[in-house]
Amino acid sequence: MRIYIKYMVSLRCKMMVKEELKKIGIKYVVVELGMVEILEDITKEQRSILKQNLMKSGLEVLDNKKSILIEKIKNVITDMVHYKDELLKVNYSDYISEKLGYDYTYLANTFSEVKGITIQQFIIMHKIERVKELLIYDDLNLTEISYKMHYSSVAHLSGQFKKVTGLTPTFYKQLKNKRKSNLEDL
Repeated sequence: MRIYIKYMVSLRCKMMVKEELKKIGIKYVVVELGMVEILEDITKEQRSILKQNLMKSGLEVLDNKKSILIEKIKNVITDMVHYKDELLKVNYSDYISEKLGYDYTYLANTFSEVKGITIQQFIIMHKIERVKELLIYDDLNLTEISYKMHYSSVAHLSGQFKKVTGLTPTFYKQLKNKRKSNLEDL
């Protein structure tokens, strides 16, 4: 049996879900981003307790089929953007379609209907968030970040970054350095 969980996007979330499952006495096979596979069916009471406990941490157990599909799409994208370093051999639409076993047009239409943005816009937003992380925390230059994030060029990355954030990547990185120097002055 599978339980789908909304807003589960990090390793910390996975650890928290595992803890809650242990507290309630639910044996699981695997805990992945957005999904828990358990060994046996759970009671309505266990499901209710899990829902309440996860809600306190900002996580939500999903029941609606469309919501579950949207979470699956978001989790594939999050995994693809944040945790896959190797270059994809196929384009994003084929990758998502293959991972979820649905026609991409169906996935795209459902996603747009529910979220109000396209899958492509969602991917771009996640890529830019990842670029921000890389600019602030890594020692990679813009060319390396551009390659790592699968952009065709630094100019393409810079253009998308500016369109989403209103800042150039270089200016964004300078803001980080300025904040660091201001803290040192205290």
